[in-house]
Amino acid sequence: MAAQPGDFLRGLFHSDGCRIDNPVRRAGRDYSYPRHLFTNRSADILGLCGWALDLLGIAWRMNRPDSLSVARRVAVAALDRHVGPKS
Repeated sequence: MAAQPGDFLRGLFHSDGCRIDNPVRRAGRDYSYPRHLFTNRSADILGLCGWALDLLGIAWRMNRPDSLSVARRVAVAALDRHVGPKS
């Protein structure tokens, strides 16, 4: 895992993750931005996902107790390079 965190993340996000266009309304203006979400009930699995993201320098945060989010533009682009599209 430590030697290939990108491959590990690909497996996690392809099994329990998604990439969405997150809609937002701010100051009367609608827009959307890409975002990766990973959901799992296991705190250990979520911890390993966060650990692998940290190894790659990808910013993330917990958006719910059972879900983490990668939403910053640079972080989404970096994760896109490792995860790729679901088939």
